[in-house]
Amino acid sequence: MSVEPLCVTDPSPITRTALKLDIVVIGAGQAGLSSAYHLKQLGLVPGRDFLVLDRAPQPGGAWQYRWPSLTLSTVNRVHDLPGMSFADSAGGDDSVMASVAVPHYFAAYEERFGLDVLRPATVSVVCDRGERLRVESDRGLFSARGLINATGTWEKPYIPDYPGRDSFRGRQLHTQQFRAAEDFAGQHVLVVGGGISAIQLLDQISEVTSTTWVTRTPPRFRTGPFDQEAGRAAVKLVEDRVRAGLPPNSVVSVTGLPLTPAIEAMRARGVLERQEMFSEITPSGVRWADGRTLDVDVILWCTGFRSALDHLAPLQLREESGGITMTGRLATQVARDPRVHLVGYGPSASTIGANRAGAVAARELIGFLGMTPKLR
Repeated sequence: MSVEPLCVTDPSPITRTALKLDIVVIGAGQAGLSSAYHLKQLGLVPGRDFLVLDRAPQPGGAWQYRWPSLTLSTVNRVHDLPGMSFADSAGGDDSVMASVAVPHYFAAYEERFGLDVLRPATVSVVCDRGERLRVESDRGLFSARGLINATGTWEKPYIPDYPGRDSFRGRQLHTQQFRAAEDFAGQHVLVVGGGISAIQLLDQISEVTSTTWVTRTPPRFRTGPFDQEAGRAAVKLVEDRVRAGLPPNSVVSVTGLPLTPAIEAMRARGVLERQEMFSEITPSGVRWADGRTLDVDVILWCTGFRSALDHLAPLQLREESGGITMTGRLATQVARDPRVHLVGYGPSASTIGANRAGAVAARELIGFLGMTPKLR
C-alpha cells in the first residue's frame, strides 16, 4: 500500500522562497520534451516563464533504463520529437542499444532548443495554494499557475498481489529489473504477462533456458495491417475511458499483438504454448485452481506499469473508480483542476501520441491561463 504525500507547512524558522513561474513541466521524456518545445514555440522563455524538472540524472527519460538487448533493430519504433529527426541523431546503426541512442538524441534535442532541464530533481508533492500550485522538490520550491505532468509510468511497475507471493523461495523480478537472458541460464523461468515486453523477453529467455508462459486472458494476435484508421480507433477507445473518469486500459488490450516474423518463429519453437493464470504462489512455484502445480526458479512479472502520479495526490484528481476524468481536445486536461494537464496518460501514452498531446496541452494551458501565445 502506497502512502500518499502530504502538503505540509515548512517547519523551519527561515521561510523558503518559492521560484514563481507560469508553468512547471514535470518529466523530460518524450511527452515532457514535446510539451516544453511547444511552450517555447508559443513564446514562453525556459527558466523564466516555465521550467522542466526531471528526476533522472541525465537525458533520456525511461529509455536510459531499458535492457541492453533492446537495440534499435528490436524496439518497436522511436518517434521523432517535434522539430528534430531521430534518424539524423542515430546515424543509421540499428545495432546500437536503445538505452544509448535515445538518451543521446534527447540530450541533443534539449541542447538544440535550449530547454534548460533541471535535473536530477525529484518532485515529492504538488499542492493547491489558491491561485497557484506549489511544487515541492529536492531542488527547491516552485510556484506555478499551471502544470504539465509528464512523469510516465516507468517509476511505478505493477505486480499483482497473488496469494502466497511472499512465500516464494525463488527469485521474483519485474520487467523494469530485467537486464539479460543469460542471467537465467539453467533455471526454469515463469514469464507472466501478455504484452509486447512479455513476448520480447520470453523470446530471449527461451533461447537460453526453459520457460513457461502464463497470461490472465488469452493473447490476441493482430494479423491485419495496423493502419492509421486502426490506430485512431484504438486511441478512441482509451480516450473514451479517461473522458469518463475510468482508468486507462493497457495498450495491448486495445491494439492486440502484432504477428511479426519473430513471433512466428517463437510459435514454431513451441514457446507460445500459453497457460492460463495460476491461482496462487507456493514456496517452490505456482498452483492452478484445478490443483496442478509447477516448480519454477524465477517468476518474471511482465505485468506492466501504472501512471506515476502519487505526487499529485493532494490535488484530489481521482474519481471513486480510481481514474481521472480528462477533458480538452486530446483528453490531456484534468476536469477537476483545469490548471493541470497530464501528457503521456491514457490516449497520449504512446510516443507519437505524446508529441501531439504536448502541442495541444501547451496551447490549451496557455489559453486557460489567459496568456497570449507568440508563435515563433
